[in-house]
Amino acid sequence: MPIPQDYVNYVRVSRIDEDGVQRIIYPVNNLTSSPTNLPIQDANGIPTQNSFGENNQANQSKTEERWNNNDPDDITGELDENNTNVYDWAWWKLNFGQRYGLDPQISQKNGWFQINERLGTFSFSSGLANELIVLEYISDGLAYDMDSKIPKMAEDALYAHINYSILSTRSNTQEYIVQRYKRDRYAKLRNAKIRLSNLKLDEIIQVFRGKSKWLKN
Repeated sequence: MPIPQDYVNYVRVSRIDEDGVQRIIYPVNNLTSSPTNLPIQDANGIPTQNSFGENNQANQSKTEERWNNNDPDDITGELDENNTNVYDWAWWKLNFGQRYGLDPQISQKNGWFQINERLGTFSFSSGLANELIVLEYISDGLAYDMDSKIPKMAEDALYAHINYSILSTRSNTQEYIVQRYKRDRYAKLRNAKIRLSNLKLDEIIQVFRGKSKWLKN
């Protein structure tokens, strides 16, 4: 899925299942990465260049290729009920979620997404094919084509800073008015930093699921 033109940062990515329930899709985080450049190197590890002095780029990333061909069950720890081997299906069902070695952060079946800055796209795991995807994101609200991007949530802070800067340098301006605009600027700047911080509550909760996991010696 192409990254929207006015995109600044995502808030939440989810899918809508058959019952209309919104299922959160988590980012790959440290599971894998999408390289921003794919320079072709020679035998000595030096990037090769074309006649214009630009680095030659590969068509495909090895990391992305291996990630696209992986089996999600190997990451989430999901067992195949049709191939239980030594584990009886009824036993596994009773002990669901208690298997040793699972990381609760990645033990989920809603799928994954990653942001590929090189291609300008959102990529999703194969289990999300033909699914209804919902992308909630912060819009700059102001950008046009290649203009600078100013998030709408930071627009008030920018205006407050301009107002304070003008009043603080003007003569014959009463000090209490300047201090009022200074406090207003500080408050809106603090709110903008909180709003634009890259903290996602859903992702933090998913990480903290491992807090109560039993450790065996």
